Amino acid sequence: MKKFLSILPDVESLKKLSQSLAMLDAIISPDWEYRYYSFNSKWSENEMMASMRNGSGDDYFILFNSSGAIIKGFVHESSMSPFVNEPIKVWNGVLDKVPIEFKDFLSEPAFSVEATTFCVWRKFTDSSWQIGEIEYPEGNDPDGLKELLEILDGKPLTYQKWAEYYFEKEFELSVIEHIYQQKTLSNEIVEKL
Repeated sequence: MKKFLSILPDVESLKKLSQSLAMLDAIISPDWEYRYYSFNSKWSENEMMASMRNGSGDDYFILFNSSGAIIKGFVHESSMSPFVNEPIKVWNGVLDKVPIEFKDFLSEPAFSVEATTFCVWRKFTDSSWQIGEIEYPEGNDPDGLKELLEILDGKPLTYQKWAEYYFEKEFELSVIEHIYQQKTLSNEIVEKL
């Protein structure tokens, strides 16, 4: 799993990428309830939040604060789903090593932390993304992390492939690149989407 985490950008780049994904979805899908990706720049006084909801029960939340970022995800068909346990319980190790700088994240009701299959974090002082000490069950992607976070590789082509599959229409890569680079939006760009 740690090897896969190397595709994730640093915290500031992840924030910009999350904003770009939300902008793309806001243009393509104006109705908020049908969007996959969202971004709240005013989650709290000192925090921002990005999210993904696929409409089938899977989601992720990313909290950006003055210490860095933390990502919590849930894949309902994951073999590490808390709901396969009786009583319901997050898989051992997933949340155990979360740094104190992100403790408020673990108690935020909006993030449904009891529904977690993976959690990764990166403080600004870290050189890479961190994950708890976890004994994974058999399987290629037992916690769903790869499935949900692959879009965060920072490559416009990854979004283009996903969007063309999901929306069943073609999108110009140059338009997606324009938004990934956070260039000024024009009517022409919006109309192309």
